[in-house]
Order: sequence, then C-alpha cells, then structure tokens
Amino acid sequence: MAEFTLTGLRVVHQVAATGSFTRAAEMLGYTQSAVSRQVAAMEAAAGAPLFDRRGRGAAPTPAGRVLVRRAAEVLADLAATEVELAGLRDPLAGRLTVGAYPTAAMALAPRAMAQVGSAHPGLAMVLEEASSPALLRRLRTGRLDVVIVGVGRDLPDYDLSELRQTAVLSGDLLVAVANTHRFAGRTGVTVPELGQEHWIAGTGAAGEPQFGAWPTLADPHIAHTARGWSTRLGLVAAGLGITVVPELALPALPAGVGAVTVTDSDWAGRATVALTRARPSAQAQMMVTALREQAARLHDAWPRAGTARGQASPPRP
Repeated sequence: MAEFTLTGLRVVHQVAATGSFTRAAEMLGYTQSAVSRQVAAMEAAAGAPLFDRRGRGAAPTPAGRVLVRRAAEVLADLAATEVELAGLRDPLAGRLTVGAYPTAAMALAPRAMAQVGSAHPGLAMVLEEASSPALLRRLRTGRLDVVIVGVGRDLPDYDLSELRQTAVLSGDLLVAVANTHRFAGRTGVTVPELGQEHWIAGTGAAGEPQFGAWPTLADPHIAHTARGWSTRLGLVAAGLGITVVPELALPALPAGVGAVTVTDSDWAGRATVALTRARPSAQAQMMVTALREQAARLHDAWPRAGTARGQASPPRP
C-alpha cells in the first residue's frame, strides 16, 4: 500500500510552488524523472491525480491543493523540530533582545542578527527599534541585552556609566539625493553648495535626537519634516528636497535615491557604539562581535570619494 513520504511531500510542494516539474527538479537538485516518480508515488498514496499537466505547466488539482497545504504544514513542523533539536545541542541557545536606533535598525542590526542566527539557530532574537534615550532606559532595566546608539558632539551627552561600550563604526554622514538631482553622480559637495538646497528633516517626540539639515550649515531651508525614514526618503526620491543620511543606512536607500559625501573640515562626525550591561552574557558578546563585523562590511562597500571628512571619536570602552 502506497504511503506518503517526506521526500514525496517536499517534491509535491516544490512542483506546486514553481508550477513546473522541470523547475522543481532544478530547485531540489533532482532529475526530472525522479520528480515524476515521487509525484506518481504521492498520487498513488492520495488515490487521485495531484497535478493537471495540460499545457507547459503543472497546476494542482483539488486533491493536489489539499496535499500541498498539508505538506507545507508538515515541512514547517519538521523545520521547527530541527531548530529545537539544534538548540538542545547549542550552549548559546536561549533568547537575546537587541535594540537599535532607527537607522541602525535599517540594515546593520538585521544583518548581524542573521549572522548570529545562522551559526546558532537555537538562539531566539528580538529586535526593538527606538530612540537612543529609550534604548538606554530599556538596557538598564534589563529589557534589552544589547543596544546600538549614536554618539557625537552634536548629540546629547548620554549617561553611559556602568555600561560596557564597544565602538562599532566611526562613519560618515552623507546627503541623500534623487538620482535626477544636480548632485547625483558627484564624488562630493561642499557646505556652501548645500546652502542652496531644500531640506527634509526628521521630527519626533521631545528629547529624541533627529537628523536635520547638514550639522554645520547655517540657516538651512527646511522644506518638509517627516517622522519615518520611508517618508523622508520618499520625498527625496520625488525630488522635493535632500536629507542627511548616516552611512549605516546606505544599503536601505530606495530605488531612485543615491548619496554623496560632504567636504567639511568643521564637522566632527558621529560614531555608532554597541552597549551592554557591565557583565554581558555570551550571547550578547557574540552579537556585539557580529555588529562590528557587519559594520565593517557596510563601511567597505561604500565607494569612497577622495574628500576630507571628519570622524567622530568613539567613547573609550
């Protein structure tokens, strides 16, 4: 008597997902004849055809739709079981909460979490996005294990006492412009040139640091304000102004938006630091290492112009 098998369910699920026996074979690393045999075996177990093979594709029949739905549930349960078993073998399994200010949450924190998660699937991670003052409060009360904040001369002098500090990146601020803007494609611009532009600035609750116009620019023209980065960058893409953007956010720039460096010897720069409590867990230390590695990759990926740019001095650990 024919029976359902995991291999057969996996093949049926892939054929339905791709709509093709040939494509399913390519995705699974099987021959097309092997895929056909597995489908035939599952049809024997189901007692009904699973796919309508008319035309150039393969569409599930009513019985096929039932089996595909159940196969998805079985395969998901199996994947969850593998993660749980891996957690039993992994001494770093557990839970880790990470907090990041919005631009660090756009690319840096997710990439570091993916790096850690691939090596330790038994470690459950949660990311919280908030302003730096809120992150510091949550770290001190134990709600967060690792937080990522920005520091610099133009930012509040946060109380970092009794916290372990690790410099993640001393990176640039840049200016985001539409691909149709006169700055697009340039290797750099000067502060006087920025004075002629319309700016899009951030807005938020009192006490939350925001990106305004270029920090050393006197009397900038603020044309629009928006709370979220997606809105700010959408306004930029539409050609309604330009905005300051941290280097960490460059991988998340939307289509139609680029970034240029600014030549400004008066700008002291900013730094990004990772903070933990004085005695961090092994999981927290591993996350800090991943943050440093991913920040270095982001930094190296940005094409440098040969212009003079200031850099922030990170706090001493």
